[in-house]
Amino acid sequence: MTRVTLNPELLHWALARADLTADALTKAFPKINDWLTGEVQPTLKQLENFANKTHTAIGYFFLPEPPVETLPVPDFRTMANSRIHRPSPDLLDTLYVCQQRQAWYRDYLRLHGEDAPTFVGSVTIENDIVSVAAQMREALGFDLEQRRAMPTWTEALRQFIAHVEDAGVLVMVSGVVGSNTHRKLDPEEFRGFALVDDLAQLIFINGSDSKAAQMFILAHELAHIWLGESGVSDAQAAVLPDEQTEHWCNAVAAELLVPLETVSRLYNPNAELPDEMQRLARQFKVSTLVILRRFSDMGLMDQETFWEHYHEELARLRKLDKRGSGGGDFYNNLGARVSKRFARAIVSSTLEGQTLFQDAFRMLNIRKSDTFYKEAERLGLR
Repeated sequence: MTRVTLNPELLHWALARADLTADALTKAFPKINDWLTGEVQPTLKQLENFANKTHTAIGYFFLPEPPVETLPVPDFRTMANSRIHRPSPDLLDTLYVCQQRQAWYRDYLRLHGEDAPTFVGSVTIENDIVSVAAQMREALGFDLEQRRAMPTWTEALRQFIAHVEDAGVLVMVSGVVGSNTHRKLDPEEFRGFALVDDLAQLIFINGSDSKAAQMFILAHELAHIWLGESGVSDAQAAVLPDEQTEHWCNAVAAELLVPLETVSRLYNPNAELPDEMQRLARQFKVSTLVILRRFSDMGLMDQETFWEHYHEELARLRKLDKRGSGGGDFYNNLGARVSKRFARAIVSSTLEGQTLFQDAFRMLNIRKSDTFYKEAERLGLR
């Protein structure tokens, strides 16, 4: 039985990286504590299984010491006003697969002679927030009246995404890593990211958040596209980050979704605050936290009162989130997870023989030909 000689610190690193303890893996690996002390070395098969359990590329275990992993794009996330230094394997794997899709799509656009949307990198954080939000509304063509007519937040989000994709930006929404339902993405770690490119633009939204919250995340990441700056965000409507870029993007997102002039006109000062928050949230199809943020911007409350209402509303929303919802039909969700625009491009390219089936399967996170052809039918490509 061949055993692998390795630095035990790499095993400790992999456990910490995956937020796991040795006790949690004792059943699968009875000798794990001996591995961690270096008294016993694992076999290659055991190491492969350990790598799988910790979502670690097996090549890392052959390094002399643990690597320092950094995000491949700027990190704008904060937690309790401090930087988050260690990205999880879930965030890293999600970023890497989105970068692979973006690289493929860049080549696809180049092959077809397409140009990047003119709004990419068209503004700076010195630009007026109201003016930028107005430009974004005009470019996207998705105004308040359309949102008001939507029966649900889900339909409003679906239409918002469709308008963004029509403008030339890929939008991918998923609450798990790839198609692995055992690896749920944590919105407390990140809520979305934007990948800006000279040709192909991509936004990823953590689908574990509520649909109302995802509306704001999409608007926030769009502000990053307009700035021409990639980045990972933990965008929250009611939070005003110290980081200048995030502060600006949050302000633009709030103005894009809930223009201050409009909400000020619609506000009923005689109504109870919770009732008015919910009424306006239904009209604008956003989270009540976005409306609360706008009330604060209107000068209706001081910071102490704002935070009191914020924590009360956040607690209420978390109780609602615990109810959960079904996953929906797989084929309807596939286009959302990988972007309908991207799915159409790679499926048609594969059917035309320009892309290998194995590459398409990998980037679509599917394994069977039957799934691929059903998606092709759903997209109207066969």
